[in-house]
Amino acid sequence: MAEKLSGKIKDFLFGGLREDDFEDDEYFEEENLSVAPIISKASSNKVVNINPNQQQMKVIVYEPTSYDDAPTIVNSLKTRNAVVVNLENIHDPEVSKTIFHFLNGAIYAMDGDIRKISKAIFVLAPSNIDIDGNIKKELESKGLFRW
Repeated sequence: MAEKLSGKIKDFLFGGLREDDFEDDEYFEEENLSVAPIISKASSNKVVNINPNQQQMKVIVYEPTSYDDAPTIVNSLKTRNAVVVNLENIHDPEVSKTIFHFLNGAIYAMDGDIRKISKAIFVLAPSNIDIDGNIKKELESKGLFRW
């Protein structure tokens, strides 16, 4: 009776399938497939520029003489170039102040950076160029400029 009960449980769990139901004696003949080896060319290690369209960075120096020169300076910043502005040769302090305010507003709008080098010389850089460190101290330490 125990065998009948265990047989019923097996039938219930396994859906009545028994080992006798499987035919292990059938073999299928496999086709002979020839596999050709993949031959690849030896790779030559080439260095490729990641940004081929990137232009060489330029630093443009301006010595404006009037407020009319300010838009030209901003246009250089818009083309992603760093700019050095020398306002020392402007004799009217109001004109110098107005040019500085115009450039400062433009560089702020472009998410750029402005750094003072001396009393009237400034470096302006668009957002793609980082100005790092204290420029004045670095130039003085190298003996390039003494203000």
